[in-house]
Amino acid sequence: MDSYLDRLIHLSLDEDLGSAGDVTTGALVPPKAPGKAELWAKEEMVLSGFDAFVRTFELVDPDVKVKVEARAGQKTSKKERVATLTGPLSSLLIGERTALNLMQRCCGMATAAAQAVSLIDGVKGSKLKILDTRKTPPGMRGLAKRAIRDGGATNHRFGLFDGVLIKDNHIAAVGGSIAKALKLAKENAPRLVKIEIEVTTLDQLREAIAHGAHIVMLDNMDDTKVKAAVDIAQGKVELEVSGGITAERLPRLAKLGVDYVSMGALTHSARAMDLSLEIL
Repeated sequence: MDSYLDRLIHLSLDEDLGSAGDVTTGALVPPKAPGKAELWAKEEMVLSGFDAFVRTFELVDPDVKVKVEARAGQKTSKKERVATLTGPLSSLLIGERTALNLMQRCCGMATAAAQAVSLIDGVKGSKLKILDTRKTPPGMRGLAKRAIRDGGATNHRFGLFDGVLIKDNHIAAVGGSIAKALKLAKENAPRLVKIEIEVTTLDQLREAIAHGAHIVMLDNMDDTKVKAAVDIAQGKVELEVSGGITAERLPRLAKLGVDYVSMGALTHSARAMDLSLEIL
């Protein structure tokens, strides 16, 4: 995580500073002038991304000290100070945008996850878990996955390396056969890895169950088909619903008895939350 995070931050700083550095700060601020700043959450949100925020300033200048005054997963009020910073004023200004860019997006994803989870809280008898997907901002996979957990939702697989998920194009790649795809996965994938497969019809669900899938993803099925799928599965496989997921559907899906709902929107469409670094 640390190595990946450093690479991400260095890339972001390189984009911002180019070969000439911060020409505005260089023209206005003496190199050793001391500075203080405060990080403010300026709307209600679930906090995430402090590690990226702090590490950005560490890489810009080890003399910058960040005192975090809140915790990841905490929900803020409409306006709340969440960190204070001291160090060279020029370094505070240089790191500001990169640090905020990363943390604002982390908070957005955590907030989206918390909002989704809140919609199924209290649904009697529900076992539903809200999952993220791999539809994360490029380079931010680790931060995004942590943000989802900070928001109270659950991570799906991290990447292509840690879970078998046979999707429509994989099935097409082996000639269109669900049975063949599952057979190959069982023969060639690591033994302890669960095998999940995507289906678009109830007949494909029956085929997936018959050939030993552990988890079946119901792709773009409406509530009527999802209910029928639960009846067909009868607990023999875990069921994940994906595609066409709206906030309004979540309580209904929780009542239908599926195990998971995966939502790409938690990471690919979460907005950057309103955080501000204010120089004192």
